[in-house]
Amino acid sequence: MRFLKWIVSAIFTFSICNSCLLFAQEKRSTKPAVKARPKAAAKPKTGSPLDSVIDTLNAAHPFEQTAIAPNGKKVAWVETLVGKDGAPDGHAAIYVADRESSAAPRRVTAAALNVARAEGSLDWSPDSQRIAFLSDAVKPGQLQLYVVSASGGPAKKLTSRKGLLATPRWSPDGKTIALLSTENATRAAGPLVAETPETGEIQDTFFEQRLALVDLDTGGFRQISPADMYVYEYDWSPDGTRFAVIAADGNGDNNWYVANLYILDAGPKGLMKSIYKPPLQIANPAWSPDGQKIAFVAGLMSDEPSVGGDLYTIAATGGEATNVTPEMKATANWLAWTPEGKIVFGETVDGDSGVAMVDPANGRNDSLWRGQEQVSSGLWGTNISLARDGKTSAVIRSSLTDPPEIWAGPIGYWRQLTHRNAAVKPAWGEAKSLHWKNDGYNVQGWLTYPGDLDPAKKYPLIVVVHGGPGAAVQSRWPDSGSFAMALAGAGYFVLQGNPRGSFGQGETFTQANVRDFGYGDFRDILAGVDEALRVAPIDPSRLGLTGWSYGGFMTMWGVTQTNRFKAAMAGAGIANWLSYYGENKIDQWMIPFFGKSVYDDPEIYRKSSPITFIKNVKTPTLVIVGDSDGECPTPQSYEFWHALKTLGVETQLVVYEHEGHLFVSPEHQRDRIRRTVAWFDSHLR
Repeated sequence: MRFLKWIVSAIFTFSICNSCLLFAQEKRSTKPAVKARPKAAAKPKTGSPLDSVIDTLNAAHPFEQTAIAPNGKKVAWVETLVGKDGAPDGHAAIYVADRESSAAPRRVTAAALNVARAEGSLDWSPDSQRIAFLSDAVKPGQLQLYVVSASGGPAKKLTSRKGLLATPRWSPDGKTIALLSTENATRAAGPLVAETPETGEIQDTFFEQRLALVDLDTGGFRQISPADMYVYEYDWSPDGTRFAVIAADGNGDNNWYVANLYILDAGPKGLMKSIYKPPLQIANPAWSPDGQKIAFVAGLMSDEPSVGGDLYTIAATGGEATNVTPEMKATANWLAWTPEGKIVFGETVDGDSGVAMVDPANGRNDSLWRGQEQVSSGLWGTNISLARDGKTSAVIRSSLTDPPEIWAGPIGYWRQLTHRNAAVKPAWGEAKSLHWKNDGYNVQGWLTYPGDLDPAKKYPLIVVVHGGPGAAVQSRWPDSGSFAMALAGAGYFVLQGNPRGSFGQGETFTQANVRDFGYGDFRDILAGVDEALRVAPIDPSRLGLTGWSYGGFMTMWGVTQTNRFKAAMAGAGIANWLSYYGENKIDQWMIPFFGKSVYDDPEIYRKSSPITFIKNVKTPTLVIVGDSDGECPTPQSYEFWHALKTLGVETQLVVYEHEGHLFVSPEHQRDRIRRTVAWFDSHLR
């Protein structure tokens, strides 16, 4: 679902953006910033380490989703297509293969085979014979619902809607397809995409994402959820008469953080009843096979796509929710029921991926597989596509050593189905899982070595702090915009830690930075630096700090707390939590982390704001952000840059045109990499 929304956003972005960027830069100067069309960052000589790693980042063939048929015999997947420049071009293709056959996969499409379109969001029919999917085959940028035979042939178009469609799912009897529909949407959903510019009188106007039903025989389209509710996720009941729905009133991007669990009637009246108001965030509702219970993931989460927590069940009639994985030293990211009434779930555990199974009846939790890699069916975190038997699955596997491929088979005994990236090799060195202790916590992180390491030499180290904070770094193949791996390929050690607040060590660890941003979590990072210095040939006088989103905040924070780092790049950071509260588009996420609003407890926001300690900064700092970022708005970066400039600290601000929190332009991604590497080279080489 989220990938197709990203595709629509990318197509929309490319259609109105001329791939230019506006920036203001200043080096030890008090002259005012001037908007300009600058030259792009200098391109390295062909064959240089940076040139090689950028080529590698763009060489891997991306997979965005895989789905196994209910009978476990066939696997479908979505491949992102690559343009002439070697980068994903916003289009995708769908393939189907027999799981146990060596026959070549078959492409299924709503468009002509020689025409590139955005296609994806797969769902298999209950009889494993057909596939529902979304495609913009008729009008680029406008997805519609199609159905095609798994054996090939022409696809049947079922909708002619205007707006955003997402997440098609077949009814248990195979006669109806449900999907999420946002009529007349002006942008893709989610706070990661570029915001639409607002002028004139600013009002709270919302585009509601509603649950709709499409009748396969008649083509009838009927929205069934209330017009004032935004539906995020849903699941059919086993008898096909109801839905379990996660939804909220009002702004869709913001109110996921306060969404409730509802039961929605599939009949003409569409009656909707709340059965659970969670104390924190919830995700991935799944109905038990007997229709008596609903399971879901619940915990402290900072971003809608990045979900994690413990597993809970609740009676379909409502009541108290039961935690079926209490005290688990891992983070559940996804779940599905087995026919026997047990729950299979994907987990992040100590920086690894894992698949486990819990019996809600007695709480027994068994590990089914664990590895130093990432396995996914297309969502964030650890998740798989599970067949009806509860045992057979399909996954996208990758690591920092191995680029992504499609695998399928019994859980943990998967067989490789694709070899798209067999020729792609990492342009960086070995990645090792490190462990260290701090303040009584066990902390894990990944240390990536430079390529062509000479053990007789000392190398600089760049600390890369992940976003979130509700997330975790795993050993996964980097995307084309990864400045972390670009730095490793350019000759740096790169440390990516999972400090307190991260997923992977259980809910107590995830909640350990509540009302403590920048304190305990930053101490964990510094302790990780000490461990890296102990185990690797790193020059302690050449340390750098960077990160994006929460990592951008931690970079801004870090340079106010220590002069240990000799250079920094703060990406989409937060300089001042007090002003940020009134600027960002998703303020609901802040209450669970800070306890109260900024208007009720400004001191808790002030004490974690980098701007409070700005006069301590001596570290040269590059600041990067998109001009349409609604999650970490541009003024936050401007405020930090302005303060450094005023105080005479070496700094530079780069603002990219029509980029949201997630950059989509390949040109901008490359420019960000080159500027970041050049900044650290100029201060640490």
